[in-house]
Amino acid sequence: MSITRAALTDEDIRTLVKGATADERAVAAHKLCRTIERAELTDEERERAHDILRVMCHDAAELVRRAVSVTLKTSTIVPRDVALKLAQDIESVSLPILSFSPAFTDDDLAEIVRLGGPVRQVAIAKRPELSTKVTDVIAEVGVERAVEAACANDNAHFADKALDTVIGRFEQSERVLAAVAYRSVLPPAVTEKLINLVSDQVLDHLVSAHALSPDTALQIAMGARERATIDLVDQAGRTPDAKAFVAHLNKNQRLTASLLLRALAHGHMTFFEWGIAELSGVPHHRTWLMIHDAGPLGLRAIYERAGLPARLLPAFRAAVDTFHSMEFDGGARDRERFQERMLQRFLTQAQTASREDVEYLLDKIDRLADEARKPKPIAQTA
Repeated sequence: MSITRAALTDEDIRTLVKGATADERAVAAHKLCRTIERAELTDEERERAHDILRVMCHDAAELVRRAVSVTLKTSTIVPRDVALKLAQDIESVSLPILSFSPAFTDDDLAEIVRLGGPVRQVAIAKRPELSTKVTDVIAEVGVERAVEAACANDNAHFADKALDTVIGRFEQSERVLAAVAYRSVLPPAVTEKLINLVSDQVLDHLVSAHALSPDTALQIAMGARERATIDLVDQAGRTPDAKAFVAHLNKNQRLTASLLLRALAHGHMTFFEWGIAELSGVPHHRTWLMIHDAGPLGLRAIYERAGLPARLLPAFRAAVDTFHSMEFDGGARDRERFQERMLQRFLTQAQTASREDVEYLLDKIDRLADEARKPKPIAQTA
């Protein structure tokens, strides 16, 4: 057999089974594991390799079992029964394999979360990827450290219901709530539950990084909540449902010419299109054509139909023309640089915007520049 005779000597096998000391057997175990991992195995050889691993994971010496767990923690060669045996071992042996091994099924991981104790829960929570089946259980029974670790792991997939469970269980834990708030994607309903629970710093992140429902965004913008203010222009570009957002703003008399102008100058063309469609009562597809494809009179016609001030039409036209003249270039910070250029070009062309709008847009340029200068966080390795 290649992995025992060509790659390893008979002495290696004898040392593994009958080595006088744990150190000798651990060295032999490490060598065997590395060879098994690297070799191209036939089906018969793979079965023989599995038998060798079963011998090693039953060795009386912790050092030997740990050598197997550490050396093969990410390997696809480890059979499920060996992985489960190692997972039930003492922590120095179980944690490496639990943290990375692909041998476990989702059901295995969920069961270990339920029965394995806090340290094993944390190890599983930090795995390179977790399914909703596993995070459901972590949310339900995990200790605080494990829940925090899972929520901070953006490769751990959470169902909305599981995030609700987390917030319900740990509404007094700043660490857990912050971990939820800083996830790269959050459903609006979860974002809104967090608003009244988190610190001001985390709250600022929530309203700047995640879409809110139209009602919540409007309440915050109008000062109905004491601890935060929100920029409706930012939310205009972030909302997943522009049609519903503009309808809600219009219902509350907040879909103003100033808001549309600011959003358009910031590059939020989709919001502008839906806003004009809402105000004019013209279907979106026809509004789109009149803004983009109907020549110089199309924008004027739909603009007047929307009932917007005539004095601002040149400013809107300058913003639309600027938008058409620019493209994303596909580089880093593509959207931020596009928005910055859009603002700069608009401000050099539009002479009819109000002083308040111009000051707002200038402030936007400053904020974009400040964000660009901020050092990027260095990714932490496990």
